[in-house]
Amino acid sequence: MTATPRKVLVIGSGPIVIGQAAEFDYAGTQACKSLREEGVMTVLVNSNPATIMTDADIADRVYIEPLTVAVVERIIERERPDGLLPTLGGQTGLNLAVELEEAGILEKFDVRLLGSTIETIKKAEDRELFREMLINIDEPVPPSRIVSNMEDANSALQEIGLPLVIRPAYTLGGTGGGIAESLDEFQDVVRGGIAASPIHQVLIEKSVVGWKELEYEVMRDRSDNCITICNMENIDPMGVHTGDSIVVAPSQTLSDNDYQMLRTASLKIIRELGIEGGCNVQFALAPGDVVGDTLPDKGVEGKGYYVIEVNPRVSRSSALASKATGYPIARVAAKIAVGKTLDEIPNAVTEKTVAATGEVMAIDRTFEAAFQKAVRSLEITNRSILWEDPCWVEDGKSVLETIPIGPTDQRLWALLAALRRKVSPEEVSRRTGVDPWFTRAFLRITSMEQRLLSEAMTENLMFDAKRLGFPDDRIAVLTDRSTEEVRKLRQGYGLRPVYKMVDTCAAEFEAETPYFYSTYEEENEAEPLLGPKSIVIGSGPIRIGQGIEFDYCSVHAAWALQEEGLSSGMGNSNPETVSTDFDTSDRLYFEPLDEESLRDILENEGVPNKNGLKNIPTSIVQFGGQTAINLSQSLDAAGLPILGSSALSIDTASDRHLFEEFLARVNIPNPPGSTVADLEQALKVAQEVGYPVLVRPSYVLGGRAMEIVQNASELARYMNNAYEAGGGRRVLIDKYFEGREVEVDA
Repeated sequence: MTATPRKVLVIGSGPIVIGQAAEFDYAGTQACKSLREEGVMTVLVNSNPATIMTDADIADRVYIEPLTVAVVERIIERERPDGLLPTLGGQTGLNLAVELEEAGILEKFDVRLLGSTIETIKKAEDRELFREMLINIDEPVPPSRIVSNMEDANSALQEIGLPLVIRPAYTLGGTGGGIAESLDEFQDVVRGGIAASPIHQVLIEKSVVGWKELEYEVMRDRSDNCITICNMENIDPMGVHTGDSIVVAPSQTLSDNDYQMLRTASLKIIRELGIEGGCNVQFALAPGDVVGDTLPDKGVEGKGYYVIEVNPRVSRSSALASKATGYPIARVAAKIAVGKTLDEIPNAVTEKTVAATGEVMAIDRTFEAAFQKAVRSLEITNRSILWEDPCWVEDGKSVLETIPIGPTDQRLWALLAALRRKVSPEEVSRRTGVDPWFTRAFLRITSMEQRLLSEAMTENLMFDAKRLGFPDDRIAVLTDRSTEEVRKLRQGYGLRPVYKMVDTCAAEFEAETPYFYSTYEEENEAEPLLGPKSIVIGSGPIRIGQGIEFDYCSVHAAWALQEEGLSSGMGNSNPETVSTDFDTSDRLYFEPLDEESLRDILENEGVPNKNGLKNIPTSIVQFGGQTAINLSQSLDAAGLPILGSSALSIDTASDRHLFEEFLARVNIPNPPGSTVADLEQALKVAQEVGYPVLVRPSYVLGGRAMEIVQNASELARYMNNAYEAGGGRRVLIDKYFEGREVEVDA
């Protein structure tokens, strides 16, 4: 038996880049906490300060340094760790571990690689070695060739034929890869892929676009114990990157034979790789006959599936699987890496059982309700599930000529729009490769829309709509009421959500650190927390202008409440964050961050008495970025208490018109300009102050929809964006100045 290391160097994931976001801050933080529980000293190196993992009290030593071979060598020389854990820092961590090994640094300082050996990493990441391994264990792989130059690539093209998929080695999130359906596309994608790969190698393989895409999260320890955490199914078929699709866990459309076949393959692969920890195995499965003429062949020897790739580390999917199942994959992987076996690791959620038993995430009792929650959680301005593009007008064409049901960022809205126009779910499936199980579920949503439009409201209709996940504001639109009228009507029927816990063991053991999701059923498993408490409103999805810095703030807010003797609740919808970890707060509500969800959570935490509710907890809105700030006004209007800055103070700072009035009142100068309510006023103000002008909507973050405008035609073009981003509030047009910018934190 190998001795447990006394000091471990954990490699972080570096900056947030396309394809790699907060999920590795979550994983690295879990790893450091997990190793500390085992008495292992941790040294963390990461270059991103907006992370929980770089907090002084997460690791024993923290280096905020560039993730380069030279820098890490100096840290190793100074700290002399006896173990290196690279599998929790995403692709950055894996690639750096390989570079350190090849430079001879790990051998020079006698540092043992934990979790995965270099041989394992290369076998999983090097396309040629991976293909050879799969063939050796009789697992099916698509016909393919490994190439490193255009001459070999063109030879592969002649051999396999179009369409083809190009996958670069050692890259993340599909970087440099793509699907080629023409000769020009092939040349472009291959050149880009060779350039993107650190070893200038790409895999060219037969396209399985249209097949089902599935992933299995599996764990293995040094004693060769293996378990499957869960499997996940993409709504989109192969051809859409998983990061751009909607993922459902567990799978809904597999037969038991298919499920067991892929589970067996996953366990076989992790054993052959020799991974000690977690890994993610991706499959393409031949679809059913519903797709008609587009049905591909059944793969190697009629097995009906191909192995696509393996991540020999925790991934974005690992974070999703952890939160969906309540099984903390990164925590367990860290313990396995330092020598623990699965039967020795207590389940941290139940504290009794042992382990051997996006983006956004939404959990509910029905697929339709979880899907609708997920759409709400996206926080795309003015794009509810009812949204349709104004240009989707038939104008003499057929529905499917007009509505773009192909793989774009509008696909989920387009599918619903087609179903509303009486295209059958089977036809939608045939055209898109989306399984009929899902298209029929979408039809149940659009059918309910028709019921709400045409039937008189009753308690049964309201319950049926809520059971399918319709939020109050959508019911309001469809029944010609205000949102508040729908809420009062619903509560008058006695219809309030109850909260169910995610507990990893299907209630066989009581969860000690449960977290909850809402649903419309009878029994409520989230009795109010006793004593003084406050709910921290988290930051929701990561997007341009709002990254993990607000997750960092939300986590510290929850910890600060606990230090002051208050119970801390957390509301958030992003599974890739530390704030949605099972032990960050006293109670986690995994819910969309909108007015309805927050009011329901706060009312659930209120203590009932004969006069209604009392002891409604306060909300903290200052730490969740623009998402939480925007909710401050709704909560205040509903008479719900806010901790810290008042809703009036927040409104004064965030609303451009109120802030302009405030500056004038306290005699502080600001650039010449004015707030405007329409384009006519905007053109007038811009003419008075002179171009260039700055267009700034209210209640936005990170420069979203702010523009430097040079002339009247540009101003007309940008004003609609500014009004939409600011939720219809007034927009500030002021003179643009060049010069130094100074910020003061007070």
